[in-house]
Amino acid sequence: MFEPPLLLASLSGQSDAEWALAGSEHAGGAILGGIALDAAARDAARKLVARGRDEFLPGDPLAFVDRELAALEDAPLRAGFNVRSATLEPIPEAARICRDRGALLEINAHCRQDELRAVGCGETLLRDTERLCRYVGAAAETGATVGAKVRTEVPGVDLPSLCVALEAAGASYVHVDAMDSEAVVADVVEATDLFVIANNGVRDEATVREYLAYGADAVSVGRPSDDPVALERVRRAIDRLAERPSAAEP
Repeated sequence: MFEPPLLLASLSGQSDAEWALAGSEHAGGAILGGIALDAAARDAARKLVARGRDEFLPGDPLAFVDRELAALEDAPLRAGFNVRSATLEPIPEAARICRDRGALLEINAHCRQDELRAVGCGETLLRDTERLCRYVGAAAETGATVGAKVRTEVPGVDLPSLCVALEAAGASYVHVDAMDSEAVVADVVEATDLFVIANNGVRDEATVREYLAYGADAVSVGRPSDDPVALERVRRAIDRLAERPSAAEP
């Protein structure tokens, strides 16, 4: 899906094309966004901004997705976009843009801010498998490569079973924020044939080794994604564990 198996994970209001390019020396992929697509999600994002969070709020979110992906057309990594929506309608439109740009489309079933959950975005989708699968299916029908960003430790959610449903709906990958339940990655790997990206706490060889031991196909770096020292450390760890020459080597 991308090589090396290190992904820069989206940070709302920060992860744009410039951010991806800055980390492209070390990573094989970068998920931009998240971006709120519909009116309800955008209203929620404005409330987040009002209380001090960073959010992307361009006048035309779909044009923003296209413009940012176009800026990465010649970048040495595979790009993608993490999207939020309270309704199905804009999902296929975003997926077609990603398809045409050779990018990944990632449905956000991850964010847990109250404002987003109140309108049915983010983590709320983890509790609504049918709606999340409709989003994934509608995106996959466009021919885009589709995945979902999910999290562990959500009461009442059996993540491996959910991932089985996502795969049946047309997902190609799942991006798992493991929280403090890293072993769930192994359960997802065992239950599905999805490409599994493990996220949370990836900082050094020990954390990379743990996730790869659980069967993850790749790891992602979130908050340190703008720290070249941290990225180089993780990339070197990946290359050592894969027993291949590192791009970071002199």
